[in-house]
Amino acid sequence: MGEGTEGRGGTEPWDADEAFRRLREAVRGLPKAAVFDLRDRGFGSPFEVLVASLISARTRDETTLAVGLRLFPIAASPQAMIDLGEARLVELIRPATFPEPKARDILELSRRILAEHGGEVPETVEELTAFRGVGPKIAALTRAVAFGAATIPVDVHVHRVANRWGLVATRTPEATMKALEAVLPRRYWIETNERLVPFGKFICTGVAPFCSTCLLLSMCRRVGVTRSR
Repeated sequence: MGEGTEGRGGTEPWDADEAFRRLREAVRGLPKAAVFDLRDRGFGSPFEVLVASLISARTRDETTLAVGLRLFPIAASPQAMIDLGEARLVELIRPATFPEPKARDILELSRRILAEHGGEVPETVEELTAFRGVGPKIAALTRAVAFGAATIPVDVHVHRVANRWGLVATRTPEATMKALEAVLPRRYWIETNERLVPFGKFICTGVAPFCSTCLLLSMCRRVGVTRSR
């Protein structure tokens, strides 16, 4: 496919069950989103998920994965993180973006988890976003991965793909989360981020997506696509 082929998708009606079946097949074998990958490798405690989610902000998945695999065998609890100290923590997470402020945020939330929550990561959006450095996306990702809460963490890939499919027509990730929760069956909420991140990174890319080989092309409205491969 090339220029001016935006009308070739969308020959089938949208069906969530069939779409997610194809989506699972499409991303099989692709690198996972880092927080899910770390969980599957045994670093899935609420504290590890929260810290990994914070580190992942504006950081490539492969970098987040490498940082997590280096950090969590050494410090997997609030007290162990505090015991590292800021300088050592910065050193361990440095490949990630903004290592100094992220280290300070991790140490502060570690202290607050011990002082205010008895050493346990809180589950509510309000409590999580009260931690410095934790916004709605990090809170949603933590709740979904660590606690199995029915929510849809939305990053740039989820936002782009959902709009390109024509499922939503939104301008911000926050609006996309609300819109997706209104149209997707609840059983797919957690899985949405897990599947759409690799799908968006490697198949439904921001520029010239791979429409010609996409398993979901027939359901996709290809909104905004003017050039594809």
